[in-house]
Amino acid sequence: MKTAANVRSRYGGPAGRRSWSSAAAAALVVAGCAALVATAGAGQNPPPQGPSQQKAAPVPGQPAQQTPPQPQQGAAQIPPANVPPSVFRTRTEEVIVPVLVRTSSGDPVFDLARKDFRILEDNIEQKIDLFSNDPFPLSVVLLVDDDLPQSVADKVDRSLGAVTGGMAEGDEMAVVLFAQFPRTVVEFGTNLDALHTALQRTQLQGKYPLAPGPTWTQAPHPTTSPASDIGVSPSAKVATAESKGLDDAMLYCADMLRTRGRDRRKMVLVVSDGRNSHNNIADYGQAIRALLSADVTVYGVGVSAAVLDRKRAAIGRYVDETGGDVFYAASQSGMEEHYSQILTGSRNRYTLSYQPRGTDRTKEFHEIEVKVERPGLKVVARDGYYVLVAK
Repeated sequence: MKTAANVRSRYGGPAGRRSWSSAAAAALVVAGCAALVATAGAGQNPPPQGPSQQKAAPVPGQPAQQTPPQPQQGAAQIPPANVPPSVFRTRTEEVIVPVLVRTSSGDPVFDLARKDFRILEDNIEQKIDLFSNDPFPLSVVLLVDDDLPQSVADKVDRSLGAVTGGMAEGDEMAVVLFAQFPRTVVEFGTNLDALHTALQRTQLQGKYPLAPGPTWTQAPHPTTSPASDIGVSPSAKVATAESKGLDDAMLYCADMLRTRGRDRRKMVLVVSDGRNSHNNIADYGQAIRALLSADVTVYGVGVSAAVLDRKRAAIGRYVDETGGDVFYAASQSGMEEHYSQILTGSRNRYTLSYQPRGTDRTKEFHEIEVKVERPGLKVVARDGYYVLVAK
């Protein structure tokens, strides 16, 4: 990591001072002329670039410019709304932990202060450097199961337009459908009207009910194997009639959210029957590692088979590990109510931040435990986080 001292010594310190030469003076004159030409041409359209001008040769000693990722073909584009999001500044070595506190009856608690919380990493108590109970802007990936029974798919279709009812100005959302593999149908955007229109136009394929085959199973147990490359290529799989890649879809969403700012609360809202197959490229351990290392919380709305068999619904494990919440709905109105409940609750969580002290920084995974001094309350937070360790 470069420090301020490093930067000064390279550019502002004694090593950076050089005597003026005739060559340097000539260069300054040329630069001044170029600046006058640029000023004179301001407001004019730039000349078209030829093939030889499209990419500049890399300059030795300078990092190569990276081309921003292009939206997927076919995905709807939502223009951003001109709404300044709330700003939350933090050092990159700090750990941010969203925390939900409930009473024994399940009602959220909003009157706690910094002194009411304790946080431990690897069983070592940490100093809370920042405490906030202000609402945060959301970065949401709405992950929708596109392999549901036809009657359930119709209800989910009709319910999706209600998702925007739980969003606020400054929130952003992308929409991903998944069955055998995930695909983005709506890119990230903050314009709620455009998002509402895109959700109303989103249509699930659905299917007529069939008996589940022997490939359906619970998500595998977490592993400590390193994560593979984030994102799943559809061409990497062999198509089968009995394949639903929930693990691959979660890995895909983690990659989408990884680049969103830490001043936003990053979450996946998955609507699914909870089924998962052996045909995933990624496993549960790789997907959960990617989610935790990107500070992503998973929330779920279980439908269809998940309502009847909640213990076997794979979405519950993602929710538990990342500190999210899960609800189950058999009706369209129930789904719509849970969308608003989840989005509003996620935005209004407490936010704790700390700089790890006294823990083994060579470890990749660090456990987190959040405690509240007031008795009779339940705390919901993620179980830990991953860091990249040089080996």
